[in-house]
Amino acid sequence: MPIYAYKCESCGHAKDVLQKISAAPLTDCPACGAATFSKQLTAAGFQLKGSGWYATDFRGSTSGAGGTTAPASAPAEAAAPAASDSPAPAAGCGGSCACH
Repeated sequence: MPIYAYKCESCGHAKDVLQKISAAPLTDCPACGAATFSKQLTAAGFQLKGSGWYATDFRGSTSGAGGTTAPASAPAEAAAPAASDSPAPAAGCGGSCACH
């Protein structure tokens, strides 16, 4: 369940409320009773997990336009096979096919 931030426009009372997404928003302030208690817009709190995400991927900015820095280590390019007159046999062919 998400946690929503609420604030009363009348008295300024603020409170974080654990609610279901499908629950109706609160309207009455618990401090003063006025019907001006409303949800506030807040940043979502989440963490990227898994083999493709790293904590450092989105930390810094390299441009003034909000760009992000590149990951610390980029995957190395695979080395191209050496050119030769006759290619090596395909895996499992045993030299009895027309691949070489």
